[in-house]
Amino acid sequence: MKNSIVFLCCVLAAAGVFVSCKKESNKVVIYSTSEDYRIEHFQKRFNEQFPDYDIVINYYPTGNLAAKLKAEGASTECDIIGELEAGYMEGILDNLADLSSYDSSVFLDELVPGHRKYLPLYRGSGCILLNEEFLRTRDMPVPSSYQDLLDPVYRGALSMPNPKSSSTGYFFLKSLVNALGEDAAFAYFDGFARNVLQFTSSGSGPVNALVQGEAGIALGMTFQAVTTINNGVPLTITYFAEGSPYSVYAMGIIKGRETRKAVRDVFEFYLTVLNREDKELFAPEPVFKNQVNTVPNYPVNVKVADMRGIENLAEKERLLEKWKY
Repeated sequence: MKNSIVFLCCVLAAAGVFVSCKKESNKVVIYSTSEDYRIEHFQKRFNEQFPDYDIVINYYPTGNLAAKLKAEGASTECDIIGELEAGYMEGILDNLADLSSYDSSVFLDELVPGHRKYLPLYRGSGCILLNEEFLRTRDMPVPSSYQDLLDPVYRGALSMPNPKSSSTGYFFLKSLVNALGEDAAFAYFDGFARNVLQFTSSGSGPVNALVQGEAGIALGMTFQAVTTINNGVPLTITYFAEGSPYSVYAMGIIKGRETRKAVRDVFEFYLTVLNREDKELFAPEPVFKNQVNTVPNYPVNVKVADMRGIENLAEKERLLEKWKY
């Protein structure tokens, strides 16, 4: 009887070990606001690096992802936030793991938050993008200022991301709030909206509208514009006097997932290898110290817009409450 009890205990202990091991899943779920071609690159590189892991990258527009992560909290299916605007990351700090064990000294000091709950992926900047063929065939002049875009001649020719769903849209809104004052900026967008073909849900929407010949002028992301131009599409990048708006996009781990080996492995590779590849191939604006840009046709020596308060989430939410388009 005693031997039987001992044997039974051993069996139960072994079963417990088996169950415990089984819980250590090799599946890693990443939520990201990255463009499809960047996600394709990341997915390909993950598959090459970790053939035994099941790594899934799910895309969401910025506003949708921020709302989803805030609503789901630490119980979300997401393990790694592959990309989200830093202001939104500030709103979910309680659900993010401490990343102090990862080397943040390689990044520009001003981009690394003191709490180390997220780390920079890229600095996204905005530009004015023109389809000059579209403008020429419709006898529309090339604009040289934001004020020009209020001219009725551009009715239906403008495209801009919606600030409520896109961080690109928000940094254009915030830059004009800082440049013109809040009341004047919202009055400006009252006029701007009359000429807009569409306020798109994602930051890439306006660039796509130009590529497809649906619009002639886009307020969009610089690196998306450069990628499109380097793919052979004849578009033109320009800037207005207020300068290029921008915001910082970051990556993090959902609290509690940092204990899983698969999550740690994937995040380390994302942070140290793919982050640098992303700068070399797609989004070259500096996030690393001593970073050299090599992407062809990427604008240099561009004036930076006044972006005071861009990471203030309370301010962002207040301004977005006033956005009605």
